Amino acid sequence: MAPLTILVASYTDSVYTLSFDPTPPTGSPTLNLVARTLVGHHPSWIASHPSNKSLIYTGLEQADGEVVAIKYGRGGTIAGGDVVARAKSGGADPCTLLVAEDELIVGNYSSGTIATFPISTSAPYILSPNPWTLSMPFEHVGRNKARQSSSHPHQIIFNPLNHMEKELLVPDLGADTVWRLIKRSDGKWTICGRIDFEPGGGPRHVAARGTTLYTLLELTLKLAVHTLPPLPAPPTPLTSLFTLSALPIPDTMTAAEILLPEPNTFFPEIFIYTSNRNDPHLEGDTIAIFSLAAGEGQPELVNEVRTGLTHVRGMAFGGDQDKYLIVGGVEGGGVKVFERIDGGKGLQEIAKLGEDIVGCPTGFLWY
Repeated sequence: MAPLTILVASYTDSVYTLSFDPTPPTGSPTLNLVARTLVGHHPSWIASHPSNKSLIYTGLEQADGEVVAIKYGRGGTIAGGDVVARAKSGGADPCTLLVAEDELIVGNYSSGTIATFPISTSAPYILSPNPWTLSMPFEHVGRNKARQSSSHPHQIIFNPLNHMEKELLVPDLGADTVWRLIKRSDGKWTICGRIDFEPGGGPRHVAARGTTLYTLLELTLKLAVHTLPPLPAPPTPLTSLFTLSALPIPDTMTAAEILLPEPNTFFPEIFIYTSNRNDPHLEGDTIAIFSLAAGEGQPELVNEVRTGLTHVRGMAFGGDQDKYLIVGGVEGGGVKVFERIDGGKGLQEIAKLGEDIVGCPTGFLWY
């Protein structure tokens, strides 16, 4: 099997390129740094163009937010990238990007705005320096006053459950809401529904399967489950459960990422994986693993894997049959690759790079 390339977003000034070889001719799996692409302050989220994976977009988390387009593959290699376009993000601290064929959609965390740009796969890549923006509604300060004093969109995805039209789901940590947006006839996005959560929950990221939406609540470390019928029907809450078994939860802890890999021949059973951050345990943060064996609406916490990492913010599945999970510790431990074992119910560390090599990793993209 040829080595795999992984791009790493970070809270440094660079996007890193790693090479992961799960089956080297001799010895154990290897993980090596290949290149660093200098882009600017805190490129914390990366996403590829759907029809040209060599074109990557990132957002610079800063008060005067920017989006950056990076082109890989110059000279037939995929080591380092070239910055080919920049634009203001339409707000402060862009922390999430969704790349469509001809549109880049940006969530600006601190300013509570969504911005859209027309894009292309050839120069100038970002076709307008002036994005269209939408300010997200905000009704009152939330229970967690330090984190919920304004709208904070934290993710933007297309709703995979809506097969009739394109619909955006936007978890808003500040408003305890996931917004539902559709496009108007003029091509602009508009809010057409919402999913509300417990006060102070802080919805961060979502995943979906069948007719069910799974929402990770960052501030209360819970997995909230709803049925999500087509609009305009309202969602139905099914259950909510903690992402760790040891209670009470330390005040410093939060949840970060949720992944729901598609079942395949290697891993036919369906699991949800979520990350917990800032665990005071000596063996670091955990990845919680939930089984859906009892049904889509009944996740069960079946395992908690210690990572040896501190502040696990991002993780991503990749490789043949999504066999591997790459995970990063923003505040310690560097980057590690885990292999799924026990049918997906467990994780086993097989390769790593120290924080002195890959600094403050926040997100990953298997190239």
